[in-house]
Amino acid sequence: MRRMKKNTKIIIGVVSFVLILTFWYVGIYNSLITLDETVNEKWAQVENQYQRRADLIPNLINTVTGARDFEAETQAEIARLRTQATQIKNDVAKGLAPSQLNQMDSRMGSVLSGLNIVVEAYPNLKATENFLALQSQLEGTENRISTERMRYNEAVKLFNIKIKRIPSKWVASQLGYVDKEFYEIEEGTEEVPLVEF
Repeated sequence: MRRMKKNTKIIIGVVSFVLILTFWYVGIYNSLITLDETVNEKWAQVENQYQRRADLIPNLINTVTGARDFEAETQAEIARLRTQATQIKNDVAKGLAPSQLNQMDSRMGSVLSGLNIVVEAYPNLKATENFLALQSQLEGTENRISTERMRYNEAVKLFNIKIKRIPSKWVASQLGYVDKEFYEIEEGTEEVPLVEF
């Protein structure tokens, strides 16, 4: 009877030890999986922000360039009409015959209506605002990329610490986990990129 109690205690002790060991292993395994997937997700976000930059910046530059060119053309048209009006004024100041005066009046009406159409259609030319918006978008995009890189490196740090600490080191090596690489800039990328218009 005593022997049976002793054997039961041994069996209960062994089973308890095996259960504790199993739960410990499963806990470490699950935390390694979670950290590994977190690193992968953070890297995907870095790539996502690079893709956003690649999609956004050329379109923004084209939009701003188009607005700038349109505004330059519009201002050139206004300057041309202003020059015509000044020429008519100078011609009138020289003294004209009534028939010539009617012709000048017609030309001046044409100039004024052209000027009114341009000013009414585009009362608020905004190339400067477009450039400021582009600058803001560039800054925001670079900040997003920087933030995602930082988050990725934080996730890599947590993963690398986990696989190096005992006892999770033993489980990680058994499962084939190795250090993840931190995001580091490539040589030459510390230079400011050139944006041309």
